[in-house]
Amino acid sequence: MLVLSRKADQSVVIGSKIQIRVLEIHRDKVKLGFTGPPEVPIHRAEVYQRIQANRNKSAYVHPR
Repeated sequence: MLVLSRKADQSVVIGSKIQIRVLEIHRDKVKLGFTGPPEVPIHRAEVYQRIQANRNKSAYVHPR
């Protein structure tokens, strides 16, 4: 895992097409902005986990 420190208005670039910018820091919350190509989905981790769980459920074939 790469760990970086960033201040408000600073960015991190992943590859050449994805940028993550620190928009705001307030107490214990950080607001991030993401830019990238539309074909690369960006989800919060809990949403991604639900999507994966739903995909696994729909792919499961119940044995008879």
